[in-house]
Amino acid sequence: MDRFEITKKVGLLGIIGNIFLLIIKTIVGFISKSQAMLADAANSAGDIFASFMTAIGNKIASEPKDEDHNFGHGKAEYIFSLLISLSMMAIAAKLLYDSIDSILNKNVITFSWWLISVCIVTIIIKFSLYIYSKYALKKYKNILLESNMKDHRNDCIVTTFTTFSIIFSKFNIYWVDGVVGIGISAWIFYTGIKIFIESYNVLMDKSLDEDVRNKIYEYVSNYENVMGVEGLYSIPTGYKYIIVMTIYVEGSLDTFKSHEIADNIQVNIEKQFEEIDRVIIHVEPIRKDSVIKSVE
Repeated sequence: MDRFEITKKVGLLGIIGNIFLLIIKTIVGFISKSQAMLADAANSAGDIFASFMTAIGNKIASEPKDEDHNFGHGKAEYIFSLLISLSMMAIAAKLLYDSIDSILNKNVITFSWWLISVCIVTIIIKFSLYIYSKYALKKYKNILLESNMKDHRNDCIVTTFTTFSIIFSKFNIYWVDGVVGIGISAWIFYTGIKIFIESYNVLMDKSLDEDVRNKIYEYVSNYENVMGVEGLYSIPTGYKYIIVMTIYVEGSLDTFKSHEIADNIQVNIEKQFEEIDRVIIHVEPIRKDSVIKSVE
């Protein structure tokens, strides 16, 4: 199973699990008048949207490169993760408004063991989805998998606090329900911001991680017959990068030899660094006694 197949499976499981949770949370939330449970239900609705976006983004990203998209469709993952983040922030804003309204109007919760049961079921389902998403993410780096994993993890924590608010309501402490609703909205908004920033950075062609970049620079600088390195620019194509650089070699080397050096560097970098999709190297011949100012 490749990274696109496993992402598709994670998205499908997310859709099925979240539809089930949305139904039971909505029913029990309205019956008990629990703002925290309704906030949790709205979160499940957002999760369904996120799972659909995961499936669509993954489908587009899996398409091979073509004449119109020479470097593939990898950035689709980040476009759709950006949409997921925006939907999360919109839901968080609505939940914040409803939770504050619940506190101001002193809404009363009708305690029910059904509320506790729904919370327990939610935690079990979400924790299972979290474990599977985490397993998939360990095998294949994918921001859509990461978004789903974080979302499932957050839901486990959020629902745990929802459970506490329901227990407090049994002792006629109702304000906790609204406060938990506010906490849920803040958590969702924070997660949405983090996903937004990560997606935005790739779509705006943020450079390769500095640590990886330095390792590549060091590797090329120490390569036999390479007298200097200049440039080393990077362009994200999705979860991988294209890097472009100029290497300086002694001018007395024949054209075949100098290009053989560049080809070997290219192949080795693409093998050693999983973040790299393609390496483009310009070979510049210089005199042996020339002083090269390498640019990192």
